[in-house]
Amino acid sequence: MDSTSQRQKAFIFLMLAALLWSTGGLMIKITDWQPISIVAGRCMFSVIVLLIYLRRFPTHWTRWKMVAAAAHILTSFLFVASTKLTTAANAIFLQYTAPIYIVLLGIWFLKERPSRTDWSSMAIIFLGMALFFGDKLSLNGLEGSLLAVLSGLSLAIMTVALRAQKEGMPAESILIGQLFMAVAGIPSVMKESWTLRNWLIILYLGVFQIGIAFIFFTSAIKHVPAIEATLISTLEPVLNPVWVFLFIGEEPGRVALLGGLIVLAGVVLNAVGGARVQPEPA
Repeated sequence: MDSTSQRQKAFIFLMLAALLWSTGGLMIKITDWQPISIVAGRCMFSVIVLLIYLRRFPTHWTRWKMVAAAAHILTSFLFVASTKLTTAANAIFLQYTAPIYIVLLGIWFLKERPSRTDWSSMAIIFLGMALFFGDKLSLNGLEGSLLAVLSGLSLAIMTVALRAQKEGMPAESILIGQLFMAVAGIPSVMKESWTLRNWLIILYLGVFQIGIAFIFFTSAIKHVPAIEATLISTLEPVLNPVWVFLFIGEEPGRVALLGGLIVLAGVVLNAVGGARVQPEPA
């Protein structure tokens, strides 16, 4: 497959990953499990999906593989903790400051410099997200906001570390992280209500919202610079309330809708601009 086809396929995979990730908000709303239990429970199923995909457990341990796994674990727990200490809007918005850190880390470690299209897309996306979450952002919960900023940094580190494995199997890092979180959360899962409804929700989250989504993401990031991958992934928080509206009826305001459209425009700009064929950095 030529370079252009690989990049086009990668963009499709990134959008599919964002689409699957975005369904998590709805599913989490309709289960009565605690956040830590949800994280651990879905990891139990995502580990199975990733093992089927990889057909083996990682045996070759590299620095980048372990950095990505550790950052993946940190991102998950920091985000859960931040949502308990501040508003969900603050947590999501501040986590998606990740592109700022990726620019710096990408230049330093990957020798990937953002293009003019990347800068333009980032500005448009940040404007859209500010409008999208604007009326829900607050100064309350300073500790939670700080944790959300740290989750954005750990997300950036994870993305860069996955991209650094473009010649290998970055999905192995996700498998390691998911396995750790599944085991660590078993005590919490044991305390939850084991109803068929709850387990079906956890099954969906593990198989589709996490497992298959990360297969798409880790496959795509081998062919797309880290900054572009993250900018396209910003579709996730915008699509999240769409599912909530369709199935629960929570309607976003007009300003939020405008912000969502602006984010979508920024993603499209990045995807179109990124369609250009660039040589892979050495």
